[in-house]
Amino acid sequence: MTAGDSDEKASGSSPSGVIAHPRGPRRSAAVHRTVELGRRLIGLDVSRDHTVGDLHHDEAASQRLNAREKTQFDRVRMLGATGSVMMALGALGLGAQPTLQNPTSGKALLGLLARTYNATLAITMVGTAVVMLSWLLMGRFALGLPSRGVRRVTRSQLDRTLLLWIIPLSIAPPMFSNDVYSYLAQGEIAARGLDPYSVGPEQGLTLDNPLTKQVSGIWQKTPAPYGPLSLWIGRGIAEITGDNIIAGVLLHRLVALLGVACIVWALPRLARRCGVSSVAALWLGAANPLVLFHLVSGAHNEALMIGLMLVGLEFCLRALDFPGPLRGSTLTLFLAGVTVIALSSMVKIPSMLAMAFVWMALTRYWGGGWRALVRSAALLGVVTGFVTVAVCLASGLGFGWISTLTTANAVRSWMSLPTAIGVATAFGGVLLGIGDHTTALLSLTRPIAAAVAGVIVLRMLIATYNGRLNPVGALGVSFGFVVLLFPVVQPWYLLWGIIPLAAWANRPAFRIPATVASAVVSVFLMPTGRDITPFVLIYAAIITVVTCVILILATRNSLPWQHRRDPSDDRPVASSAKHHVGGV
Repeated sequence: MTAGDSDEKASGSSPSGVIAHPRGPRRSAAVHRTVELGRRLIGLDVSRDHTVGDLHHDEAASQRLNAREKTQFDRVRMLGATGSVMMALGALGLGAQPTLQNPTSGKALLGLLARTYNATLAITMVGTAVVMLSWLLMGRFALGLPSRGVRRVTRSQLDRTLLLWIIPLSIAPPMFSNDVYSYLAQGEIAARGLDPYSVGPEQGLTLDNPLTKQVSGIWQKTPAPYGPLSLWIGRGIAEITGDNIIAGVLLHRLVALLGVACIVWALPRLARRCGVSSVAALWLGAANPLVLFHLVSGAHNEALMIGLMLVGLEFCLRALDFPGPLRGSTLTLFLAGVTVIALSSMVKIPSMLAMAFVWMALTRYWGGGWRALVRSAALLGVVTGFVTVAVCLASGLGFGWISTLTTANAVRSWMSLPTAIGVATAFGGVLLGIGDHTTALLSLTRPIAAAVAGVIVLRMLIATYNGRLNPVGALGVSFGFVVLLFPVVQPWYLLWGIIPLAAWANRPAFRIPATVASAVVSVFLMPTGRDITPFVLIYAAIITVVTCVILILATRNSLPWQHRRDPSDDRPVASSAKHHVGGV
């Protein structure tokens, strides 16, 4: 090496005189690593063995229950029906009944439950626990009992059980929430020609109105946060029932039952498409205590939103199952599905997320690539835009709902992860003497959570586009994370993710946490929908625990609290013929 070479190397210059930058390759490598990390983060560069995909496997065929198991299942059915009747009776005393037009007020027998508040609360809480325990026991027969094969209840057995449990709650006063009275008030505001997206019940109906008195204080001055289809239905109910609060509640309950019926229709068909047992999907999705307590008893409009979303999703995926071009009756079926999903988003906007996964499924159907991506987006955008504009104009409610989408964010929900983190951190600051900065912290934690949720949804969309995940499963996973990271979470919001995932995710890694969460949350919220005096609550909780322990001990040999194999009972009751897991 010459002295000149040494000088060139020391000065960082090349022989040609161009100055070399040692940091250049390092920066390029850093950029390359960042790009690789970003691609892996959103799912562009992952192996075909997708981590989320491990939540699913195709289930084997199953047999009918044997004689002993059928007897046990009948007992479980009647136990759950007993709990449902106890809840219905308790609702007469402490349900969300109207202050005015209360049908039990002044009645010697029916009013007894309201006068004995402590005992009625205990009866209702025991009924709630009994329904929850019965649902857990029914899971043994719905998920499959091991034998020389797998034995499950039939679809008709599960349907009859679900109907038996629903009937008492469908005719009882609302429980767990007063939201149905907000629906009534907002419908009445629309029926009077006012804009429910500009005024709340207090401004639109005045405080002296019977409906306003039933609305929770936090929502009396709040404009409606729901879509125009929901308020359109509410306006129709208000025009039919007038000032009759009981009739209005029952009609809103009927709308909720229609939504539950849509769930029961669509869920087993989506499960069959995914190779999952239809009865297992219905058990976790439709017979879930959260459905019974909040969609049926509470009459929440989530029932209609989820029901329409699942029906639309089934229509779309069924159309894409047909070979050949999308035209004729196949195109009609697909467009009907898109229309139904768009209508569901006009009840509550979160169901629009399903449209994104239909977009990916249609793109794959058309061969993939940017051209198919744009074509499918254009088709779905035109149909969705047409339905949205049609509902907004036909209802006369306009587009004010867009400005009220974040209305519910005023609530600080303990079930919301970003809200809980922000509130807990702010409380720590108060203890340290640095002041209450809850609002500032929520303005930080909530956007971060929204960004994380957005990345996860994007990853699920890419996985669907690449064929690594079924659209149903990817939608359920996306909804699960959206709910977890949502700024406001109510107990029934868990159903956004649990119900679609019930049709696809059948591994214990999903079913066990979903079952535990559903069971715990279902009994955590008080049936009154409001705070209860601690002493009364402790009294009712002790009675509930003691009653449940006595029940378990008394029925330890007659109910399947633990599985006991009896080889002599392997013969099915009616027929040994196997039925497909997805049979509808």
